[in-house]
Amino acid sequence: MLRDSSYGATPRPLVSNSGETYKENPNMKKLSHLAMLLAAFLAPTSFVLAQQQNQAAVQADQDKLVQIVRNATRQYANDPRAATNAGYTPLLGCVSGSDHGAMGIHYVNTSLLNGPVDATQPQALIYEPSSNGKYQLVGVEYIVLASALPANASPEVQGHLMLYVDAPNRYGLGAFYELHVWAWRANPQGSFVDWNDHVSCASK
Repeated sequence: MLRDSSYGATPRPLVSNSGETYKENPNMKKLSHLAMLLAAFLAPTSFVLAQQQNQAAVQADQDKLVQIVRNATRQYANDPRAATNAGYTPLLGCVSGSDHGAMGIHYVNTSLLNGPVDATQPQALIYEPSSNGKYQLVGVEYIVLASALPANASPEVQGHLMLYVDAPNRYGLGAFYELHVWAWRANPQGSFVDWNDHVSCASK
């Protein structure tokens, strides 16, 4: 069995290029090891911190549009008559999802369907009916007809891309782009998802 003759021997002095000798400092080994451990610890920590900062920025951006919608539609919150006086008309009845959630009753201002898309002027106000006959504003929908836009357009609202809906569709419209914002009713799926499980067409 071969054996390393240096095993168990006293460490030999190291020789530099200049011929000078020096002894290896064991404390330097410890410091180097500690530095490596610290770097290994800080790397994932920095990654998590960057992720958290990015998520915070996204949330702030989402909250900004929700707040814009609230400020722009506060006057319509519990009074559909204010909406009709402003040019909005109820269309399609109460829209329910085929498997979950609902959208509610859309009050649409058809004069805005050809754009431009303005965060303070949504094309539709969305109300949820209640058993006492009153309507409560739960959100809005931005809608712009594709025919009013250049080919291959990518319309957005405050940085949020609108969803393309082809024709024919259940709404009887030509192809269009849309974006829901649930500013007045929390949506467990997110503020910009089409269907809201916390909205119902069954009068409460």
